[in-house]
Amino acid sequence: MKNFLDFSYDAQPMRVVFRPGAALTATAGEAERLGLRRVLVLSGARGADTARAVADSLGDVCAGVHAEAKMHVPVEVADRAVELARTLGADGCVAVGGGSAVGLGKAIALRTGLPLIAVPSTYAGSEMTPVWGLTENGAKRTGRDPAVLPRSVVYDPELTLELPVPLTVTSGINAIAHSVEALYAPDTSPLIALMAEEGVRAIAGALPQLATEPGSLEARSRALYGAWLCGSCLGGTTMGLHHKLCHVLGGTFGLPHAETHTVVLPYALAYNAPAAPEAAAAVARALDAGDAPRALWDLARRLDAPRSLAEIGLKEDDLATAAAQGVSQEYANPRPVTEDGVLALLRAAYEGTPPA
Repeated sequence: MKNFLDFSYDAQPMRVVFRPGAALTATAGEAERLGLRRVLVLSGARGADTARAVADSLGDVCAGVHAEAKMHVPVEVADRAVELARTLGADGCVAVGGGSAVGLGKAIALRTGLPLIAVPSTYAGSEMTPVWGLTENGAKRTGRDPAVLPRSVVYDPELTLELPVPLTVTSGINAIAHSVEALYAPDTSPLIALMAEEGVRAIAGALPQLATEPGSLEARSRALYGAWLCGSCLGGTTMGLHHKLCHVLGGTFGLPHAETHTVVLPYALAYNAPAAPEAAAAVARALDAGDAPRALWDLARRLDAPRSLAEIGLKEDDLATAAAQGVSQEYANPRPVTEDGVLALLRAAYEGTPPA
């Protein structure tokens, strides 16, 4: 068994500004602090209005707005954004939105070395990690590079007020997944464990209130705080089976990102719990429950979130292919990963039955 007090820990070298209204009042100051003079603002189509408001707050420092971020960062989308950044002579980027926008900013940073400022509007947590991802030819590949880590993160709970309840719920459970995997990662630590448990507790406590009071700024702030902690845990540890399967399901089969994490998480934790009892116990404490996998499934059920891969678009015939891809590369995981075991996990997630 791993000695809990035998560890290394890398603190991420970034600055965080957290307050309501910060997107429009603090982003320009962060750009100035980094010495930026020509900034490209990035977003997806859904967040274009917010991105333009942030662009306006930057004044003459904004060199342009590019609202073409896509889920899972298709490589052709990244290519266009990199070319635009170079054409405009941008010396930095500001990504406004969820994981897709931040992911596009990371793709530019990876290729050009330009500094990135993240202004998240969901609970995805990507802004806290040096992890990048690109999808090409039906496969999503990921990596870690300190060059993609945002230099500044501006957390503004007001940006999440318009997040629809279904996406609020799935985005929040996606964040919880980051902490769950961090708790049983081979490079976890006491600091990670503290942040992970607190992050799960904060988000799981806020989501039921947001399902009935989506306009509660106090609950939005607690959820965003939790997402910050959960994202930090992901950024400081190695991803395991859960994230690998979600990358396969998203990159190869085009399943929606947050919904996929929401569905898979209880089953991935149930698979790993026998080999990681302390991690499962920490999640159970944070959820004030006895059985962590079942509590995660019940949380999704109570909040009317998707609970099966079938309902978010996976075909039964794709299960075997997904399982094969899920074991195609070696990666750290507390329990040995076998094709039969992964297929059973995916079949249970496909059917949406409560995790055993």
